[in-house]
Amino acid sequence: MPASVYTILTAIFLLLLLLVVVAIVYRSWRNGISPMPTSAPVRQAVITEMKRLERAAALAGAAPLATVNPIVEAGAGWGTLALALAKAYPHWRIIGVENSLIPWLFSRLSLRWSAYSQVQFLRGDLYAFPYETAGTVICYLYPGAMRRLNPLLREKLLPGARVISICRVGSRGRSSPAGICTGLKFISTRKTRGEIKLT
Repeated sequence: MPASVYTILTAIFLLLLLLVVVAIVYRSWRNGISPMPTSAPVRQAVITEMKRLERAAALAGAAPLATVNPIVEAGAGWGTLALALAKAYPHWRIIGVENSLIPWLFSRLSLRWSAYSQVQFLRGDLYAFPYETAGTVICYLYPGAMRRLNPLLREKLLPGARVISICRVGSRGRSSPAGICTGLKFISTRKTRGEIKLT
């Protein structure tokens, strides 16, 4: 009898695992890219850029960056970048938008285990999000998605809103973090052999 219970539980587990894999593969195919967690160096680069923008605004006598929140992460994936931002900026509202079910569920579970009440993960289409409500938009997307998102951000963002895009430069089939793009300006975080062109 215990062997049959074990067999049934194993079958249920394998079926659930298969459904998870199918859901991720299907959404990856629809999106054109699979969801990947943001690496620690990229998370740190975004936080460093946010702090640089904050200092630059203070030096220019402009309004502080805190007045242009919430921070919206377009394509939040597994939620690692949004949670890192929440740790660095505990008083700012952060919204992660993700359309893939499994990474979104993972983000929500991670949020339950964290102490960041200012973070919200929404399941939805990042191209349909009301960006006019955003003060800062952070994107870690592939070039095709950025080309599609670019006109939406230009149309919907309010004056003074910021866009931070994590750019990747590939060479010989490999891709590595190249730097941070804010607005239409490229800020290099290290030397690369590639070139970033924003349109």
